[in-house]
Amino acid sequence: MQELINNVLNNSQIEPKLAEEIMTIGRLKKVKAGGVVISPESDSNEMPIVLEGLLKVMRQDKNGNEVFLYFLEGGETCAMSITCCIEGKKKAFHVVAEEDSILWMVPMGHIDSWVARYPSFRKFVFEAYQTRFDEMLNTIDSVVFLKMDERLYKYLLDKKQASGTFVINKTHQEIANELNTSRVVVSRLLKQLEREEKIEQHRNRIEIL
Repeated sequence: MQELINNVLNNSQIEPKLAEEIMTIGRLKKVKAGGVVISPESDSNEMPIVLEGLLKVMRQDKNGNEVFLYFLEGGETCAMSITCCIEGKKKAFHVVAEEDSILWMVPMGHIDSWVARYPSFRKFVFEAYQTRFDEMLNTIDSVVFLKMDERLYKYLLDKKQASGTFVINKTHQEIANELNTSRVVVSRLLKQLEREEKIEQHRNRIEIL
C-alpha cells in the first residue's frame, strides 16, 4: 500500500518531506463501487486523493436532482471539496465511487500550511482547480450546446477514457440519472447509437465500438 501512495505522490512531483507528512497525517479509505465518499450531509473535513479506482462527482440542486460533472482518476483530488471545507460551505455535490476505489484521506487543516510551504503542493492544488474548472466548462458546454444524443455519446466516451475500458457497466436508468433525463430517452438514444454502429448493448452493460 505504501508503494501505491509513493507512486501517486512521486508522479505529482511532491517534495520528499511533504510526502512524508502526507503519509503520516493521512489515512487509508477503501470504498466499494456505489459507496459515497462525500455528500452534502457529511461533516467530513478531508481531501480525498485517489490512489486506485475511479470516483464521479455529481452536482445536486435543492430538490435533490443530480447531474454528472466529472470523474476523478488515480492521482487526482476533488478541488470542490477543498473549497467547501476551507470556506466552511455546505457541499452541494456528491462524490461517489464509480468502481472499487482506494483513497488517501488528508485532513483539511493542513492544506493552508502546505500551500504556503511547498511549491509542489501549490502546483498540485492549482492544477486540480484548473482541471476541474475545464471539465465543468465542458459539462456546461454539453448541456447548453449539444443535443441529448451528443451528450450521451460524449458521456460514454468520457467514461471509457476515465476507466480505461470499452465496456461500461451501467443500466439505462443509472445513465439517465447522471444526465438528468429520463430512462426512456436514454434507451431510445442508445438504440440509435447502436444502429449507427457506435456501440453494442448487452444486459446492463454497453460496449463502445
